[in-house]
Amino acid sequence: MSNQLTRRELMALTSAAVGAMAQSSNSDEVSVRVTTEGKRHALDPPLRWQAAQGSPADAIVLDPSREFQEILGFGAAFTDASCYVLGQMGPEAREQLLRELVHPSAMGLSVFRICVGSSDYATEAYSFDEGEPDADLRRFSIDHDRAYIIPVLKQARTANPDLFLLASPWSPPGWMKAGGSMLGGSMRKNYFAPYAKYLVRFLQDYRDAGVRVDAISVQNEVDTDQDGRMPACLWGQEYEMEFIARHLGPQLAANHVDTKVWILDHNYNLWGRAMDELDDRNVARYVDGVAWHGYAGEPAAMTRVHDAHPDKHAYWTEGGPDISDPAYATDWAKWGAEFAAILRNWARCIIGWNLALDESGKPNIGPFPCGGLVTIHSKTKEVTRSGQYWALAHYSRAVRRGALRIQSSGDLEGVSHVAFRNPDGSHAVLLTNTAEPRKLRLRLGGRETAASLAGHSVTTLTW
Repeated sequence: MSNQLTRRELMALTSAAVGAMAQSSNSDEVSVRVTTEGKRHALDPPLRWQAAQGSPADAIVLDPSREFQEILGFGAAFTDASCYVLGQMGPEAREQLLRELVHPSAMGLSVFRICVGSSDYATEAYSFDEGEPDADLRRFSIDHDRAYIIPVLKQARTANPDLFLLASPWSPPGWMKAGGSMLGGSMRKNYFAPYAKYLVRFLQDYRDAGVRVDAISVQNEVDTDQDGRMPACLWGQEYEMEFIARHLGPQLAANHVDTKVWILDHNYNLWGRAMDELDDRNVARYVDGVAWHGYAGEPAAMTRVHDAHPDKHAYWTEGGPDISDPAYATDWAKWGAEFAAILRNWARCIIGWNLALDESGKPNIGPFPCGGLVTIHSKTKEVTRSGQYWALAHYSRAVRRGALRIQSSGDLEGVSHVAFRNPDGSHAVLLTNTAEPRKLRLRLGGRETAASLAGHSVTTLTW
């Protein structure tokens, strides 16, 4: 099956998705959407609730009375690279693609990450105040971002006014670091005060440019300098704690900036560090939650931190496909299972990595090969969609902001499941089958329905 969508197919998909979301939770009918070989988020014949029979031992059992986290949403990263390739599209094509991705009546992506200065996915390495030391920030300017980043962000927010933006720095200006470069190295304590002012200034100038930023982390991936091969910075645990407690938190408060602070912005295996930081009341008072990546460790780490600090939230903020992987366009079952595990461990959002890149995974000034959620061909401007896109479509189209995750239980080999109740009372169950075709029963109170799962598929049930 071609991975291209015509305008007519997109409109049909959008219309059908909206219709499915509008179904009453009191209906006996269950809407079914499937992605598998030959199908992409396609509408299958509906199922119907019937009186439950037999033992629930071989079923997935729902218990709506057991509620967990409230969902913020799903999205990807508007990196410099992503905004650049979007900016190279014609105005009409870009508007159509952004509408497909973010409009509430379409895919409905609503939580995005942006970079404070450049990441490895950028046209060049830059900060907003590069050069000789400038503690008073007289040289500070966001002019680089005015060319194509801010315009794309404003266009996206026009399509979806409820966009939530997280900003993450990959590196402070080089003069604030040991080694004097944005590439690798570590933060120097004597520049904590000007760096806090630098981040607040970024938030203020973005706001004045028409882009509100809702959350910020201190550093992308605090525990690596990437061997000096890309913008990166080491932040020791005690450094991040002191910076938040004595500088960033007070600066945000003094300037009446209500942007939330998220710590860590790194892998599951650093859960002990997150726990220790939140144990400090001077830090915790300024922190809304923990930003997690999935490159090392297991999602259960988020539950450990949640259980110790239930008043702090978990947010999954980075992970994306590899453009060189032969399964780039077809690995939806892999991503569907990963997303289920993330959400079953208290994450309020899932933010993929680059929203869009070209067919070679560029622009890229770093060492790691990645692909976009979508690929925009550098010459033809044709758009292709990754397996991650199709998995994310199942979640973002069925689970809306404010939804509550509800209990779903049942250990079925090869099947991942997660369930939600939306603010309008509708329900959604996401089922991923990473194995061969199989049947299962879904039980809700005294009712059940039987579903057939295709091999290596993602299935959404809504009612």
